[in-house]
Amino acid sequence: MAFWDNLFPGRAAQFDMGGSAASNTIDLTKRRPSVSLTKQGAATGNLRVNLSWRMRTSDLEGRSRQSGRLLRNPSQFFKPEVVQAHTQGMVNVDLDLGCLYELKDGSKGVVQPLGGFFGDLNGAPYVKLSGDDRFGGSSGETIFVNLDQRDEIKRLLFFVYIYDQTPAFDRTHAKITLYPNNGPRIEIELDERAPQARSCAVFSVDNIKGDLTVRREVRFVYGFQAELDRLYGWGLQWGRGYKTKA
Repeated sequence: MAFWDNLFPGRAAQFDMGGSAASNTIDLTKRRPSVSLTKQGAATGNLRVNLSWRMRTSDLEGRSRQSGRLLRNPSQFFKPEVVQAHTQGMVNVDLDLGCLYELKDGSKGVVQPLGGFFGDLNGAPYVKLSGDDRFGGSSGETIFVNLDQRDEIKRLLFFVYIYDQTPAFDRTHAKITLYPNNGPRIEIELDERAPQARSCAVFSVDNIKGDLTVRREVRFVYGFQAELDRLYGWGLQWGRGYKTKA
């Protein structure tokens, strides 16, 4: 369990996560793109999938250097600042976590903040979004998957998209962390630079003959969910969606 869960116990109290956070981590990379939850003994209980992000260190260092120059040369304070693209002041990034699902009975859909499709943990699709973090807080966004109903799940695709803002994946450091009910946590870094991308398929979960396998995708696209749908053959109908005001 992350430290912020202790600070805000009510946020996840409705979900029975069970167990305790493992001290070791499995990093999914290009060299090691997949891991079996079943073979890890982690295919039961609630799988917690967390998205967190922060501004890249290079941007913060740039601001620090600028402050240092002002201290050394106070007259620079009165000169107008040169506005550059993709600075923290220019870009307000709202990353959203979503999940495309397909069940064994053929039903398909999406769980995401956009449109208020928050899902259901104890009923179909057995996937639920806990809330929508629009500010990149330390807790980020979390989706729960009820793996006790794994026999009902055929495949899942977890993705991240930038809602109605300037594309800025190259200016944010985003990470997906999977917390199984048992065994080590699994981390996937969105570490590839894709400055114009608006969406990214991060990882998939496939149920093949009872074996639940997590596979790293990290495929950036320049459109939104409809483009991810076409890329992975989901076959849903998409329309323009909006969020309610925060």
